[in-house]
Amino acid sequence: MRVLFVANRMPFPPYRGDKLKIFNLGKSLRENHEIHLITIAENEEDVNAVSPLKKVFHKIDYIYIPTWKSKWNVVKAIFSSKPFQIAYFQSKAFARMLKLKLESEHYDAIHVQHLRMSQFIPKEFKNKTILDLPDAFSLYWQRRYLSSNNQLIRIFNKTEYQRLELFEKEIIPTFKMALVCSKEDQRYLETIPHSCINLLQNGVDTQTFKPLLIAFEPLRILFTGNMDYAPNIDAVNYFATEIFPLILKQVPKAQFVIAGQRPVPKVQQLASENIKVTGFIENLANEYAKAHVVVSPLRIGAGTQNKVLEALSMNIPVVTTYVGYEGLELPHNIGALPSNDAWEFAENTIKILTDIDFRNQVGETGGELIRSRFSWASIAIKLESYLLKVQKSSN
Repeated sequence: MRVLFVANRMPFPPYRGDKLKIFNLGKSLRENHEIHLITIAENEEDVNAVSPLKKVFHKIDYIYIPTWKSKWNVVKAIFSSKPFQIAYFQSKAFARMLKLKLESEHYDAIHVQHLRMSQFIPKEFKNKTILDLPDAFSLYWQRRYLSSNNQLIRIFNKTEYQRLELFEKEIIPTFKMALVCSKEDQRYLETIPHSCINLLQNGVDTQTFKPLLIAFEPLRILFTGNMDYAPNIDAVNYFATEIFPLILKQVPKAQFVIAGQRPVPKVQQLASENIKVTGFIENLANEYAKAHVVVSPLRIGAGTQNKVLEALSMNIPVVTTYVGYEGLELPHNIGALPSNDAWEFAENTIKILTDIDFRNQVGETGGELIRSRFSWASIAIKLESYLLKVQKSSN
């Protein structure tokens, strides 16, 4: 099968999020299929990524769009009804390149990553196209709007939520199939008439993130993620100000480690005697292995969190909010402990910190399930079945 991946960003280096998913899906499918990539380069690092990506994709095409031009697109969209996320990636040059590629080369199926790239697929090719959504984007922005305290930010987030909700209702039914990574997102988007919403969970590199023979550091609480990303910034501030003080009352020697690249000032200022902000960590597996427990106190977002999958794959127990937890479909006390509020979150974390047998039981049973269900090889097989289904129906 010949498949074209239309990605919203150059998928290298594959550290987090969208890049991680496309890199690993391409890598897994390459063995049995011819995989092409067309995407956007935003900086010199993206352009330099083409060479290593040739080991993953058989052919790579890209358009260079500097960040300043994308930001100008957003400014121009203020007085329109177009979602800012869609405007940011708007490009006539990319649309022309993609259309020419689709008309001059034959593809059995097309995989479009993210709602942002849906705008570029010509109508006549949508019958063989799968729209792969990391989450229900309007649900994500609804949560950002509802959690906003600053009035101007609240207005912006509400506007984007409303625009995205309308855009999803218009664009998703035009595709043969759309994919999301959790049942929560699936239920949310299935309310759109004439839509076909299926599940494709996030995966984890089980070779990199596997149980290691490294002794964990007692009372070390870990959070990982890009620390210039709004949901992560909110999460660590929520944990540091509302949850961690409750933990310290019972476990005064507990340490909270925030590990992730590009920490913004609001994150850096959290650093204290009991809170460490590391910045970029090259070897995340070793960082997870040192953790007594990993926390995911996200209040904004949707989908399944990579940080949760990676930690669990290494037998590290996780305490989490319900944002993203449903997508794991784990039994009670297996791998992750979901929490409704700050008090429950603190109590669950304290239980893991103070009961080693419970910690090991939760982590090991969860790890077995995650490694069997969520390896990228398993996820790629599922995507392959969807691509074959679209190919068959379009012939």
